[in-house]
Amino acid sequence: MTEHAFTEELRRVVDQQIGPRRPGAIYQNMDGAFEVLSLVTEPAKARDMLWHRSAQFALVVRDVLRADGQPFVIGSVWTDSDRLVRPAPAVVGLAA
Repeated sequence: MTEHAFTEELRRVVDQQIGPRRPGAIYQNMDGAFEVLSLVTEPAKARDMLWHRSAQFALVVRDVLRADGQPFVIGSVWTDSDRLVRPAPAVVGLAA
């Protein structure tokens, strides 16, 4: 496998792990309902944020069910128990 093919495969795996969680999206699971505030896909930065040597991405989320919900960082993967409540807004101005 070439380095380019490996990089593309890793990108696909990471995209699957992130799922539809993009900034502005709200998703729900057994732990609560969370708005995605930001998505970090730079591995070195994600590793620093999560203090986890193998992290490939990090999400900054806020629990929307708590009035005092403060942003926090997660690195959990999207699973069948996660449900998209509101998709992220479409990015305007990108060429097709």
